[in-house]
Amino acid sequence: MNQILVYIAAAVLPAAVLMYYVYKKDTIEKEPLDLLGKLILGGCLAGVLSGFLEQIGITVLNSLVSPSHPFYVILLAFLVVAVIEEGTKFFFMQRRTWRNPHFNFCFDGIVYAVFVSLGFAALENIGYVMGYGLAVAPTRAILSIPAHMGFAVFMGYFYGRGKRWHLLGNDAKARRERIFGYILAVFLHGFYDACAMTGTTYATAVFFVFVVIMDIAVLYTVKKGSKEDEPLL
Repeated sequence: MNQILVYIAAAVLPAAVLMYYVYKKDTIEKEPLDLLGKLILGGCLAGVLSGFLEQIGITVLNSLVSPSHPFYVILLAFLVVAVIEEGTKFFFMQRRTWRNPHFNFCFDGIVYAVFVSLGFAALENIGYVMGYGLAVAPTRAILSIPAHMGFAVFMGYFYGRGKRWHLLGNDAKARRERIFGYILAVFLHGFYDACAMTGTTYATAVFFVFVVIMDIAVLYTVKKGSKEDEPLL
């Protein structure tokens, strides 16, 4: 029992630390803890739903493209994993927050997306640590968990912009902002996974360059968003 608790703690701690970091950056008006808890739960539900949908997606992909095809990994990364995982995260985030009266500041979009995404990442990480042992925990803490946060920060940034346009009465522009944020998260997620799954020397080099650049961009976006936060109207 103690070993299981240690494994779960090792899996969840990196996500909890990043949640706390973003929560502290929400300096003007903190989001209610019960709402954040529901977003974490939504992220966990997104993880469960994604696992089911990805099995269907892989079955369909395998019926159309041979796993030995040179582009199979790219199609799997972008059209199955990234589309489904970012889609389920977006669904549960929007379901909980779009009409919530607490969604009244620009930075809120980033907070919501990050908490859903890190709830997803924590559940996923528990599966990896329980399945492969503590040896995978450090690598996933450094790479995988921050990556999920990174995809979320950009999706949340445009989600907040979409909310502003919605409040201004321009629902067409609000929809475009949300769709763009989702597509950007899918692209980043798909590129990350495609490089990681390809496994060649060149792909690995590109992967680490991409991770460094994305992490810098994420920190910049969070700090800038926090510093320049303002009411949506």
